Amino acid sequence: MPGKVWTVCELHNPPGETIMNTHTKQGGFEGSALLCASITRKTSNRRILYYEKDDFSPQLSDRWTACGGSSSSTAASSTAASAAGSAAASGDTIKIGVMGPLTGNVSVYGQAVVNGASLYLKQVNADGGINGKQIEILAEDEQGDATQAVNCFTKMVDEGITALVGDVTTTPTLAVAAESADYNMPMVTASATAEAVTYDAETDTVNENVFRATFTDPFQGIKMADYAYQKLGYTKAAVIFKKGADYNEGLAENFVNEFESLGGTIVDQESYSDGDVDFKTQLTSILGKGPETVFCPNYYEEVGQILSQAESVGLNVPFLGGDGWDGLEGYATADQLKDSYFCANYAKGSSPEFEDAYKAEYGEDYPNGFAPLGYDAAKTVVYGVQAAEDAGLEAGTDEYKQAVNDAIASGTIEGITGTFTFDEHHDPVKKTAILTYVDGKPELKEMF
Repeated sequence: MPGKVWTVCELHNPPGETIMNTHTKQGGFEGSALLCASITRKTSNRRILYYEKDDFSPQLSDRWTACGGSSSSTAASSTAASAAGSAAASGDTIKIGVMGPLTGNVSVYGQAVVNGASLYLKQVNADGGINGKQIEILAEDEQGDATQAVNCFTKMVDEGITALVGDVTTTPTLAVAAESADYNMPMVTASATAEAVTYDAETDTVNENVFRATFTDPFQGIKMADYAYQKLGYTKAAVIFKKGADYNEGLAENFVNEFESLGGTIVDQESYSDGDVDFKTQLTSILGKGPETVFCPNYYEEVGQILSQAESVGLNVPFLGGDGWDGLEGYATADQLKDSYFCANYAKGSSPEFEDAYKAEYGEDYPNGFAPLGYDAAKTVVYGVQAAEDAGLEAGTDEYKQAVNDAIASGTIEGITGTFTFDEHHDPVKKTAILTYVDGKPELKEMF
C-alpha cells in the first residue's frame, strides 16, 4: 500500500501580496499535484502547511530558517512542540532567548538591549540561578529585518527556549509577536512602542503572551502634553514631525489630542518626509503662529538639525520631545537645548549599580536608554519563569508557558526604570522620567 500523500504549501506573505509554492509528497516526493487552500496571515513571514490527501485537514509545521541559513521543516507542529518541550526541560538549565539587531542600521539599539538583558541573566546565574537551575542564554541577530526576526524566533523555539526577551524595534517585533502566538511563548520586548505590539485596537484583542518594558507611543504623547500644560504652564503649542512614521505620527497625534483636551491650543502642525534635511519652511510657518513651545517627537539626529535651523530663523521657544531624543547631546548646542524637556524610561545616574555592572561587563558605559530597558525586560521574564519553576511545572509545556504569562500579567516588577505592573493591554504602569538639559547635557528633572 502506498504511503500517505502530503501536499506541502509554502506560503510567503509579504505586505500586500501572497505567493504560494505547492509541492506534493508521497514517500519521496512522488505523486500527482494537489491543490492547497489559501490562508491569509497578517505577518510578514513564511509558513509551511501539510495536508493529508485523505482528509485535507491542515497541520501547521514547525518551520524555521536558521538566521542566515537555509530552510527546513518537521512533520507537524505537535511533534515540534513536544521536541521543544523536551529540549527546554533537559539538564539543569533553563533556556531563555534574547533577540535584537546586532548588525545593521539599528544595531546601536539592538546591542544595548541584548547587552542589558544578558547582564541581568548573568547576574541571576551568579546568584545561584532559578531554584538552582542556570539560565542558558540563546542570543540571535535579526539584523533589523522582520523576516529574519521570525526565522530567528522559530529557530530558538526549536532549540527549546522557555521565554523570549525581544524584539527591539517595532516592525520585527510585530512579526515575532504574531508568530509567537502559535506557541503561546512568553515574550517581553524592551523597547517596541507601537500599541499593536501587545493590543489590536481594531479587534479589541490583547496579545496574551506579549508584554513590554517600555511605555507606548500614545503614552509618551499624552505625558508630554500633560507636562507642557500642567507643569510648564504652556497654553499654545506647535508640532513638527516626520510623516509616514508610526513613532513620530503616534506621538504627535496623541500630544495634540491631549493638549487640546486640557484646554490648550495647537497653533500649527507641520510635517516633513523621510530624507528631508531642510526644515526652514516649516519652522518659519511655526514662528509666524507664535507658539510658546514646539513638540518635536522625532529621533535625535533630525532633532539636532531642526533645533539648529529653528535658531537660524529666530524660533527660540523651548522644544519638547519623546524618548527618541535620547542621544541628542552632541547634535545641538547648550543654547539650543535651553529649557527643553523630553521624556525617557531611564535617567543616567538612577541606578549606579546597573551602570557600574554594565561597564564592568562590557568595558564601556551603557550607551543609551535601551540597555536599562533590556535589563528590565529580562527581569520581567525571569519573574515569570520563577513562578513556573516554583509551581514545579515542566519547562516548555503549555502549562509552564501559561504560568509564566499569568505571573507577569499579575506581577510587580522592581525594575531599574521604575517599579511597574501591567495594565489590561500588557503595557507597563509606571512613572516616566522627565529630563532637561544643563550645560547641554541631559539631567533628570523629576519623575512624572
